[in-house]
Amino acid sequence: MVGAESVLVTGGAGFIGSHLIDRLLADGHRVRCYDNFTSGKREFLAHHAKNPNLQIIGGDVMERAALAEAMKGVDLVFHLAANPDVRIGATSSRIHLDQNVIATYEVLEAMRAAGVRRLGFTSTSTVYGETDRIPTPEDFGPLFPISLYGASKLACEALISGYAHTFDFETVSYRFANVVGPRSTHGVTYDFYHKLRADPKRLEILGDGRQKKSYVHVSDTVEAMVHTMRMAKAKAEVFNIGSRDAITVTEIANLVVAEMGLKDVTYHFTGGVDGGRGWKGDVKVMRLDTSKLERTGWHPKMGSAESIAATARALVDEGKKAPVK
Repeated sequence: MVGAESVLVTGGAGFIGSHLIDRLLADGHRVRCYDNFTSGKREFLAHHAKNPNLQIIGGDVMERAALAEAMKGVDLVFHLAANPDVRIGATSSRIHLDQNVIATYEVLEAMRAAGVRRLGFTSTSTVYGETDRIPTPEDFGPLFPISLYGASKLACEALISGYAHTFDFETVSYRFANVVGPRSTHGVTYDFYHKLRADPKRLEILGDGRQKKSYVHVSDTVEAMVHTMRMAKAKAEVFNIGSRDAITVTEIANLVVAEMGLKDVTYHFTGGVDGGRGWKGDVKVMRLDTSKLERTGWHPKMGSAESIAATARALVDEGKKAPVK
């Protein structure tokens, strides 16, 4: 990304997408946010209302004509539109196929038709499944996801690689750890905060509380996304994005309780499924090897605990502005 460019961000009104748009606009790029607003929120971009470099387009990536129109004159696409709910795959098996895999195909086809050849794609650490190599590097394999969500993102990566080599695209797939920060609308920190607002004395924790994973702040995440698009040259590049450490679910609960200023909270562990998992498809232990990305000059500014605490503080601050629902 050299100089001002025209950038299309699918899912741009979502948690990560809105932060990415903040960064792109700050860097002087012209940005089109393309979002159907099923989970994205217009208020996440309201502070850019008077910025002439931002165009907000209401549309679904499955709507070919609308997507084709949005793709005109674009130099680069960041494709974030997806269904991020890992748990839903156990009860609705087609959702991740439609909203992740087929949706990505539609984006790739629209890019091909419009002559756009550069893509940043938000993948996930769940493509690795359960590994015996912690921290896990990008070249670990074979990959056996244990959730339909992880499977769908791995299928997207394969599809993107196929398009990249067939049609000379330059692509980067980002395998995220758990991304947290302001504007998050799901995830363990978000869930704990809202459970404790409803009952400040008791907290239900899915699983056995010993699940241990890496968490990365959204500010570090978007910095890595923009950084890698500046230097990516391969047709189909893959980078892990995460912190250098990991934290247990119980430790997260302790941090959220502390940031909310609560005392004498009783934890109730559900015991979970399949040996203490929070749900079917929940990877119990995850930490990514980020050395490949760090060799390019990017380094995370926050660790997992700091990222969780900052997210909880943001939720507390936001909660002060709104009544309990």
